[in-house]
Amino acid sequence: MSELVTGEAVVLGLRPAKLPSRALALSIDLVVVGAAFVLVSAGLAVATSGLDAAAFAAVSVATFLLVLVGAPIAVETLSHGRSLGKLACGLRVVRDDGGPIRFRHALVRGAMGVVEILMTLGVVASIASLVSARGRRLGDVFAGTLVVRERLPAGRSASVPPPPPWLVGRFAGLDLSAVPDELWLAVRQYLTRMHQLDADVGRAMAGRLAGELAGWTGVPAPVGVPAAAYLAAVVNERQARDAHRMWAASPSSSDRPGGTGAGWPMKPPGPTGSGSGGGSASEGPRGSGAAPAVPPPGAPAPGTPAPGTEPVPPPATGFAPPA
Repeated sequence: MSELVTGEAVVLGLRPAKLPSRALALSIDLVVVGAAFVLVSAGLAVATSGLDAAAFAAVSVATFLLVLVGAPIAVETLSHGRSLGKLACGLRVVRDDGGPIRFRHALVRGAMGVVEILMTLGVVASIASLVSARGRRLGDVFAGTLVVRERLPAGRSASVPPPPPWLVGRFAGLDLSAVPDELWLAVRQYLTRMHQLDADVGRAMAGRLAGELAGWTGVPAPVGVPAAAYLAAVVNERQARDAHRMWAASPSSSDRPGGTGAGWPMKPPGPTGSGSGGGSASEGPRGSGAAPAVPPPGAPAPGTPAPGTEPVPPPATGFAPPA
């Protein structure tokens, strides 16, 4: 559902397809449908070889309507606007309001396609697509549809516009935990593309998205606040909460260098510090206040060699006493 803008609408970040990409997709579809028509016609010719001329003509007309007209309509209806050629070229047929097409849209496009594509070899469709600002042919105009691009080159992503200043922080108490990610994606895509939509279509989409968002939060949208401004304010609130959670999960200031937290020691232990265990026996552990260790009775004094062993000479210091 990452492609949806509302519960049923497609991605708003797509752009209308132009004539070259549409012509390539149509060529692929015509090759596939033409091959299927030839195979079916050859099979029916063998199967109906014993029929008279009138019956054979009726079978030929039925084959033409079913394969060349009915099959594309069925494919576009079942695939929600993606034929084989459009799928290969990254195109899709959608309604003018961004929603997926239904059977009636595919039927009108298919019926008009017989006239402007099959009967005129695509001349009428090409001229209409060149004249139209959004590259629509006559079938799209009568059906209320639009062919858009689903795959776009990688580029800079559009940012969500900020909400009006008087709405910032107004929805701080709103419970956003139940809102699904698909709806957040839909709202973000609408906000980034709302200035590219028709005014009436944009208002209708904003109202529909605001209603869905209010249904998930359990709090109706404020009266008198435009739907687009309400969506921008709620998205801004969610972004602020995400940023706060990320900051809270990062190391605190007390655990950074120069702080007093346990994560960073104030001073590394020295060679004679209490943490290194390197204190001399004569002074005992530093800071502990303990008396120097006293050898037990009968034990040799410190530095005295054990009986039966040769005294070990002291290490050379490199200092020669004066003669």
